[in-house]
Amino acid sequence: MHAWESIQKSVDYIENNIGHEIRLDKLAEIANLSYFYFHRLFKRLVKKPVQEYIKLRRLARACDALSDKNQRILDVALAYGFCSHETFTRAFKEAYGFTPAEYRNNPIQLKNFIKPDLLLGYVFIDEGVPLITSGMVLEINRKTLDKSVKFIGMSDHVQIDGQNAGGKVTGVDGPGVIWGRFHESNIICKPGGRNIGVSYGGDAPAGCFTYFVGTEAFPDNECEMYKTWELPPTEYIVCKFEAESFEALVTDAIYKAGDYTFSWLKRHGVRCDNFVAELYFTDIDVACMEMWYPVKEE
Repeated sequence: MHAWESIQKSVDYIENNIGHEIRLDKLAEIANLSYFYFHRLFKRLVKKPVQEYIKLRRLARACDALSDKNQRILDVALAYGFCSHETFTRAFKEAYGFTPAEYRNNPIQLKNFIKPDLLLGYVFIDEGVPLITSGMVLEINRKTLDKSVKFIGMSDHVQIDGQNAGGKVTGVDGPGVIWGRFHESNIICKPGGRNIGVSYGGDAPAGCFTYFVGTEAFPDNECEMYKTWELPPTEYIVCKFEAESFEALVTDAIYKAGDYTFSWLKRHGVRCDNFVAELYFTDIDVACMEMWYPVKEE
């Protein structure tokens, strides 16, 4: 058994027992490792000490439960392994910058530390060969776009710090906030059209990037209050992936697929240009999207 497989067993156990007491000696036993070596290997592969990881995953799961206002905050805290309201509130504020009560009264898109799929760091596929993991199906191909595709939407600047860490940090999700504004707009996607989220430099100040959210919309949606962005004609590396639900697609799967594709590109010596586009399909039943990386010519 590979080392990552041993640690993945402990990660799976944590997720399945997130609301119960989790003994560290039990995790080491599940991984079939000594207590000392388990801690060292867990931190190396998961990028967090095991106790901190457990806390962050409990907070991530508790965030979803807080949307149900019929549950007291204390009940949510106890259900996800926190011993008191005070302990939960302190941990929540350290992670996100505000209290559970403030979040409940003013919900906003958050970044959470995701459950890792360690297989993605050790198995590399060829082009056109699907990779099936416990949470998604992923495939990488090359595509050439012959003509530009125009999108209508809105953009804003997002702080770079903490936004591109692949589901390994906590805080406010800057791009998610822009998506929320987009969904509240009156822009209508044309039949068979796609939505897009794209990160690029643009006119962003130092320490920030520009994030555009839009859709392949009807021409009459164009007006001064909206912006446009065009996906340019060129060769792309396209990572297509599916998840079990749309929520899983835009929270866990997108970070995992992004990390995996970045490693894949590096391994294959492919350099990419200065933007990454996320394309979301609006007319299919499965939760599916593509990440487009423009190939940079030498």
